[in-house]
Amino acid sequence: MFLAQNWKDYEVIDTSGGEKLERWGDYLLVRPDPQVIWHTPRKDPGWKKYNARYHRSSSGGGEWEFVDLPEQWSVRYALGDGELTFHLKPFSFKHTGLFPEQAANWEWFYEKIRSAVKTGRSVKVLNLFAYTGGATLAAALAGAQVTHVDASRGMVNWAKENAAASGLQDRPIRWLVDDCKKFVEREIRRGNQYDAIIMDPPSYGRGPKGELWKMEDCIHELVSLTGQLLTDRPLFFLINSYTTGLAPSVLTYLISVEIGQRFGGRVDSQEVGLPVRDTHLALPCGAAGRWWSDTL
Repeated sequence: MFLAQNWKDYEVIDTSGGEKLERWGDYLLVRPDPQVIWHTPRKDPGWKKYNARYHRSSSGGGEWEFVDLPEQWSVRYALGDGELTFHLKPFSFKHTGLFPEQAANWEWFYEKIRSAVKTGRSVKVLNLFAYTGGATLAAALAGAQVTHVDASRGMVNWAKENAAASGLQDRPIRWLVDDCKKFVEREIRRGNQYDAIIMDPPSYGRGPKGELWKMEDCIHELVSLTGQLLTDRPLFFLINSYTTGLAPSVLTYLISVEIGQRFGGRVDSQEVGLPVRDTHLALPCGAAGRWWSDTL
């Protein structure tokens, strides 16, 4: 498992009965988690002294119960010789604007980029479905030129705020509001290329014209297309998946066929997870498939 275990401002304290108790900086949140199928005793006092709790509705969706939580607050993550700052706020469907388990991937590709940059190489990274910019900021901090693409203008603006809060507003980052697949198709026609590609596609969604996106049905075509944007000496390729039925071995096979057979290198796919403080176990949070070059 790729475990995000270096957080100071975030932790999963306990899990039970379909929910997790988390500390985000100074605040305790209780949020639903479909992976938590066990019912263990809720001994930690935080279960009763939370700052906010998200209640899922039986008819779908849900709503927040606020006890004592500001409209916005921040957490920090130390990475390499720098620090990333993320603005958080509770919004629709239980989210806060950050997926902390992704720190395991930030650590991994930060070192890849940093090592390449130290040799004098210029590294161009494409981040698709880039959300509020966690991977974008980690890549920029490592010294990469980053193209950040997300279909939501609100998410792109939020990512810009995180960049400014992290002192990265002057780094070479292109902020684009666009449909990711259509952007990739245009980049192929333009002849643009990238040394590394990161993608975090949703399990399910609809495009700007109502096109249906279902991860299992669409991911192969997307990987095949984005693979065409890689340079002759690519550095890495990363896919995140929150689709429960998509095993890590599926990601390994897919990346091996579309990327590994062309460029050699190595592939590794595993679950991504977070340590749980009170049980010393790990909470699974999806999977990640990684390809990387044997050389810089």
